[in-house]
Amino acid sequence: MSIRNARKGAIIEVSDTGPGIPPEVSEQLIYETLHPYPADLLIATKGGFVRPGPNRWEHDGRPEHLRTACEASLRRLHLARIDLYQFHSPDPAVPIADSLGELGRLQNEGKIRHIGVSNFDLEQLKEARGIVKVVSVQNRYNVTDRSSQAVADLCDQEQIVFIPWAPVQDADRNVGVLAAAERLGTGTRQVVLAWLLAQSRQFLPIPGTGSPEHVTENVAAAELELTGSELAAISHGG
Repeated sequence: MSIRNARKGAIIEVSDTGPGIPPEVSEQLIYETLHPYPADLLIATKGGFVRPGPNRWEHDGRPEHLRTACEASLRRLHLARIDLYQFHSPDPAVPIADSLGELGRLQNEGKIRHIGVSNFDLEQLKEARGIVKVVSVQNRYNVTDRSSQAVADLCDQEQIVFIPWAPVQDADRNVGVLAAAERLGTGTRQVVLAWLLAQSRQFLPIPGTGSPEHVTENVAAAELELTGSELAAISHGG
């Protein structure tokens, strides 16, 4: 669930429902739990990564696979169109133009509303934007891993949604996070989520959620107000 959208109260984004996380199960759960879908619900899913066995993950950016995966997601979710379909990761064996070209055709056929990408570096994102309209980028980003900073900066400049995955990783290792949590009397997870929201209006963190209580804690992060010095301390790891 996107924290910023929860704060707005307009759209709830259900993310990481792709068939690889875990295979097929999450999409079926989304359907069983939420159907008939509320009008303000946005469902995002993915294609381009397969799980042929336990602890095995493989790229598959072939156009025929992406079409099959998208149409299977439509059936499992009982949708005529997926609001946001993300290409899970570039396939070294398949040109990005071939993979995204197929998603563009699915979009033209009305099976996809918006196209996003995941695990793309800056040059790959620039290439992708020359092929289709990219509305979102989902990359790893947190207090200890900001290797996607250039991508995040471009998203901020071009008003592309940036979806950090693993957003609360290593929260307890950041001294600035620990200090802010102590002042606010809250958890470190909430502090890093508040820090992420402060980076840009384009940031939509998607922390993992294992219980209703966990959802409440995550959403509460949207109401935290960090000082300028706290934001700087967290950003510099101090």
